Amino acid sequence: MANSSSPPSCGDLTQGVALEEIVEGGVVTGTVRGEPVLLARRGGELFAVAATCTHYGAPLAEGLLVGDTIRCPWHHAAFCLRDGRVTRPPALDNLKHWRVEQNDGHVFVRDLLPAAQPPKLTIAQPPKSIAIVGGGAAGNAAAETLRREGYEGPVTMWIADTSQPYDRPNLSKDYLAGTASPSWLPLRSPEFYSKHRIDVRCGHRVVRLDPRNKDITLSDGRRERYGALLLATGARPRRMSVPGADLPHVAVLRTLSDCDALIAQIGTARRCVVVGAGFIGLEAAAALRARGVAVDVVMRGAHPMERVLGAALGDMLRALHESHGVTFHVAEVTQIESDRVTLTTGSALVADVVLTGIGVDPEVTLAQEAGLDMDRGVLVNEYLQASAPDVYVAGDIARWPDPGTGERIRVEHWVVAERQGVVAARNMLGQRQHFAAVPFFWTQHYDVAINYVGHAEGWDRVDIEGDPGAHACTATYWRNNRRLAVATAGRDLDSLRAELAFEAQTPIVQA
Repeated sequence: MANSSSPPSCGDLTQGVALEEIVEGGVVTGTVRGEPVLLARRGGELFAVAATCTHYGAPLAEGLLVGDTIRCPWHHAAFCLRDGRVTRPPALDNLKHWRVEQNDGHVFVRDLLPAAQPPKLTIAQPPKSIAIVGGGAAGNAAAETLRREGYEGPVTMWIADTSQPYDRPNLSKDYLAGTASPSWLPLRSPEFYSKHRIDVRCGHRVVRLDPRNKDITLSDGRRERYGALLLATGARPRRMSVPGADLPHVAVLRTLSDCDALIAQIGTARRCVVVGAGFIGLEAAAALRARGVAVDVVMRGAHPMERVLGAALGDMLRALHESHGVTFHVAEVTQIESDRVTLTTGSALVADVVLTGIGVDPEVTLAQEAGLDMDRGVLVNEYLQASAPDVYVAGDIARWPDPGTGERIRVEHWVVAERQGVVAARNMLGQRQHFAAVPFFWTQHYDVAINYVGHAEGWDRVDIEGDPGAHACTATYWRNNRRLAVATAGRDLDSLRAELAFEAQTPIVQA
């Protein structure tokens, strides 16, 4: 929830609301023919849009008005108040919007307005075809953006995964916990891709990229040409190398098939050892506890997620998990057997299932073998262009120049990948848009969410304001007196304001 009072509710907005009840820069809520509607006043104008985010249903009235947009309090999606268009992920669908009129000091919400239409392309010669290698956050966002921007040429997504694009963040959260239906996971239906003429080729691995001849080679030997290409191959989970790491009850969690296999394994399991206390490990621990599985977490450092969040928030998460019955062990695994895990401390933990969450590595083999410029990822410029003509890169593998710090960074988070997919698609169509979005991610543990904006690979100071023990706090990460990132718990509006402050420091106009 945002740390602000709820906006006033005005009932049936078709019956009118006094203009004086809607403060400048504020919102009220109500209904129109039974649908929840948000009525906003900005710069003397009035707008009426649907009241809930199309991503996970967050109440937009608890979000933040920025210009003529409204930003979601939970996961920082944004929508245009004028026509309901989604202007930034993770939301994919537009909001409904209604006509508003004023009469005798009152505001009335009238008829539903038609959805915004795709613009006409301004590029004289768009690519003859566009290939997208990868079906994750970046690839799917790019494909949809190409159609939203009016591109009419062939769009093909080549996906090594056997499933169509799905909501990967949900795998380690509600889906693993058993509280999300499998029907929630697909980002789109097969009918959506068919309607928008997006050719989704699942189970097709691209094994070679030839930028000189503009073609790709598939694992079955077929070659396919492209006019422009987006490389969005994502990352692969690291595997343990200790004895027993290849036993059948040792799992990783990256794909839908990984998650389904893990769910099948824990159906009869009583105890699980989670190796690693990062995002996947801790989120999975919470999900497994929701299923009644006893969980031991093995971690190297004293504080979970310390490398990303620091000691104070790490301790907050540890205490939260311990309150739900999770046991932590500061150690490393030396051996895995069919029914136990042995640690460097000499302890042996009983384990029906072992889940390893020790990080991921960017899947860059294709880019390396194609001769693209590399540096701990695939190097791109501010337009997300790689070193080869008409090749763009987005998501976990992209290392781009961060306009906020001047450093090159690579970020392995869903929302960043989606926003890069959007910008890469626009740039394929000649828009020459800088990628300048402030990195954002969220992580969910039981009923506690942490939102993080900015990027701090290292810091020399962390300021904590509020009470981590009450799950209501703000952590600010500094280096050389420069604010790099802000993490919040229970303070959604503060997270949005921090994002806006970072944007104001960025010397490049936001995408």
